[in-house]
Order: sequence, then C-alpha cells, then structure tokens
Amino acid sequence: MPAKSRFTRLDAFTKTVEDARIRTTSGGIITLCSLLLILYLVWGELADYRRIIVHPELVVDKGRGEKMEIHMNISFPRVPCELLTLDVMDVSGDIQSGVMHGVNKVRLRPEAEGGGEISSSALDLGRAEENEASKHLDPEYCGECYGAPPPPNAQKPGCCNTCAEVRDAYAGVSWSFGRGENVEQCEREHYSEHLDEQRHEGCRIEGGIRVNKVVGNFHFAPGKSFSNGNMHVHDLDNYFAGGDGVEHTFSHKIHHLRFGPQLPDDIVKKMGKRGMAWSNHHLNPLDDTEQKTNEKAFNYMYFVKVVSTAYLPLGWERSGSVLDIPHELIQLGGYGKGEAGSIETHQYSVTSHKRSLQGGDAEQDGHKERLHARGGIPGVFFSY
Repeated sequence: MPAKSRFTRLDAFTKTVEDARIRTTSGGIITLCSLLLILYLVWGELADYRRIIVHPELVVDKGRGEKMEIHMNISFPRVPCELLTLDVMDVSGDIQSGVMHGVNKVRLRPEAEGGGEISSSALDLGRAEENEASKHLDPEYCGECYGAPPPPNAQKPGCCNTCAEVRDAYAGVSWSFGRGENVEQCEREHYSEHLDEQRHEGCRIEGGIRVNKVVGNFHFAPGKSFSNGNMHVHDLDNYFAGGDGVEHTFSHKIHHLRFGPQLPDDIVKKMGKRGMAWSNHHLNPLDDTEQKTNEKAFNYMYFVKVVSTAYLPLGWERSGSVLDIPHELIQLGGYGKGEAGSIETHQYSVTSHKRSLQGGDAEQDGHKERLHARGGIPGVFFSY
C-alpha cells in the first residue's frame, strides 16, 4: 500500500466533496466574528506582553545628612500677611524662624470682597516708609532699642534704626511688642496705621522650603516667633487684639502640599487615580483640604508620614544623583530629578487633629467622651 494511503487512514478531519458542502449566511457571520475575536485576543496578549509593569520594592533608606524640599500653596482668608509667620524646626535642633526665603506672601482681599489677590510685593508694614525715612536720617543717628539688646542683624551695629529692628530686639529677650506705640521708629514708619489697614485681609503663602530629612515640623502661627529657653513662643498680642471689629481665625485651605518634586503626568495617570484606594498615596492627599472655624484660639495639627520614593525607568543604572551635590549649590526646586529620567521624591499619608485652645470636649466631632487640654498656640501645624 502506498505511503499516502497509510496516512489518509489516520486523518481525523475528513473532508466532504465540494458538491456536498452547503455555505450559509449564518456560517459566514460566525466565521467573521471568530476571526475578529481571534485578532482581538492576539492583539491583547501582544499589548500585555509589551506593557511596562511597575514593580514596587521596599529598601532601607541609608541616606544621612540629606535635605528634603516641601512645596506648598496655602490660603488663610482671615489672617493678614503681617501677622502670619512660617517657622521650621526639627529634632536635630535646627530652627528657621520667620521663613521668607523661597516663599511668597500674597495679600488677599477680604472674604466679603471675594478674597482676590492684592499684591505679592512690599508686604512688610512700613517698608516703603522705612526706606524713605532712612534716606533722611542723620548719618550719626543711632536709634534706641528701648531696654533690649540690639539685634545681631542690625544695619548699624549696636543700634535699632528701624521698627523691624526694635521688634527683633524685643523678640531676642522674649518681650511682647504690641503695636509699637511710643516707639519713635515705628511711629515714623506708621506701623500701627499700616497694621490696621491689613486687618480685614487674608494671606496666601506659596513656594517651598528646604529642611533636613529628619523628624520635624513646620507651622503657620500669628506674630513674631522667638525661643525662650526650650520653648518656642509667638507674640500673640496683635492677633488676639484684633481691631475694627475684626476677628482673626486660622480657617485655611491647602491648595497644594507635596514633599519633593512633582511626579510626571504619565506616572500620575498610571498610579494616581483617586478612585483606586491602593494608589491614593501616589498623589498628595492634602490637596484641596479646607478647614473653617470661628474661634481665635484654635489649633490644627496634621501628622504626616513621609516615605522616600524613587521612580527608576527600565535599564536605569545609578551613576550619580542631585542629592550628591552640596545643597547650597542647588536651587530650590532642583532636588529629586536625576539622570536618565529618574525621580527621587516622597509619598505621604496624613491624619489630622483639631482642638480649641480653651479646652473642653470633642462633642462637635462626635467624641463627647474625649477632653481637650487647655493652652497652646493658635495656628496650623504639620508634623512630619
């Protein structure tokens, strides 16, 4: 028997003769649908094979002595810029009081007028008058510090020639300054008049600060800050005094708060969808947070857990990092963006707490059994 005949006996897919075949419309539709389904499945498998998958990996952060940038945009509609102070401190003992480098204070119109922006320049009260008046002072003039030792940053050593220098001198010995009545420098610069002009205004703080990558906090509180022994104190007189029917409070809105550089849009789209609980920390959970109160003596606390995070593209190999460069040589905003598209930033999660400084229970929050302690500094505090 020929070889061909032997194999034909094993054929499990026997064919009918052409004359016995019947072609139908339904059979053609089924064939076409089958082909489309096969092509769709093949294309899906190919796309899945070529898709870049993000593999999270936990490693121990061995960095020491590094810096971290915090970028913010926060509005305080019922505290004028003159009374608002930003301070930073950490467990290493570093304290930055009255931070102005890297941040802008933007004056806001009263809430009744829409809260729009007024100006982001010339924020210090009496600064224009101070500059103008200083041009006409006697070169030998040496202003009195009114019993306080002259500040080390005085323009003329041993003297207090401006209202700001008198305020610094008072802060150095933990004295309350008030409105500057009977202080010749402040009356010359019309300090109290300018303070009253801003009473109805709000303030927005935007920009960034650079801190040690250790446990610490930054906070927004009223009045000039100073250290009294181991205590951090603020001059609260002008905040609580109010004036002209104004009641200052620390109602606020956090437009944006992030630790480190912003993630690129493509990474945010892949991992930062708010509808997916597992990816919420790839965004900034405090963005668009708003808190309101009618109490002057009220304190807000945000407890932030920060985790260093690096996004490394495929094939990336470490050859250097911007963190290896001395931080004095890096401009604010330059941290975290490395070579070959790598990004070194931070994720964070947060819990919050608020309380009246007058004490009492937490019935408004649904926890009547809890009692708040009395005392403290009004403001908004971020512990990280």
